[in-house]
Amino acid sequence: LEDANASFDIYNSPLSETAVLGFEYGYSIQSEDTLVIWEAQFGDFANVAQVIFDQFISSARAKWGDKSNMVILLPHGYEGQGPEHSSARLERFLQMAGENNWIVANVTSSAQFFHLLRRQAQMRGKEEARPLIVMSPKSLLRNERVASPAEDFTNGKFMSIRNQPNLKVSKKNAKRLLLGSGKVMVDIEEAIDNSDDKFDWLRAIRVEQLYPFPFEELKKEIAQLPNLEEIVWVQEEPKNMGSWNYVLEYLRE
Repeated sequence: LEDANASFDIYNSPLSETAVLGFEYGYSIQSEDTLVIWEAQFGDFANVAQVIFDQFISSARAKWGDKSNMVILLPHGYEGQGPEHSSARLERFLQMAGENNWIVANVTSSAQFFHLLRRQAQMRGKEEARPLIVMSPKSLLRNERVASPAEDFTNGKFMSIRNQPNLKVSKKNAKRLLLGSGKVMVDIEEAIDNSDDKFDWLRAIRVEQLYPFPFEELKKEIAQLPNLEEIVWVQEEPKNMGSWNYVLEYLRE
């Protein structure tokens, strides 16, 4: 951007996540005009820094009134990257979520990612500043399905929920509502495109922000489905991992 009036720095840090994440978090508090983004090479590399998440990032606002808009990117998903590189343990971050202490998101388009980061930048130094945890699968970086047209960047804003792009069934005909978050919803999009079935009974919604949970937005969508018989949550992870135990109470309500 030729007219940009801001610095942009990239650093490769040592593989000592506790030290590095602690430093970056402290920097984000002290330098309110900076948007600090820390990315784990793979999401499970956050494990060594667990004490920083537990003791500081998730709770420092309640304990000491510290305000941070830091972004933590955790490439996540069962993607065949070997036994050490599969899951960022989404369930841990949802278990630590409470009292609006941070934001947990799992986006499926480049424009959504842009607007999410832009929202974080606008929070800097303000009362509403919160850390952001983003589950960001590496495979989606190369997937044409998540590419966005230019106008999606220059218009609009971040959406906590999104309709599945290739399901056009009328709201009146929908009998099943499929809910899910992240890469698995892109896999489902591809499977639908490759199927001969019409899916004229199915609607699907992507939950792009998991915490705070977009409960009111989801209620409005469900209210527009008069013949709905079934709501299904889908995820990559086993039942005792991922989002399921977190979203279950919201769906029952």
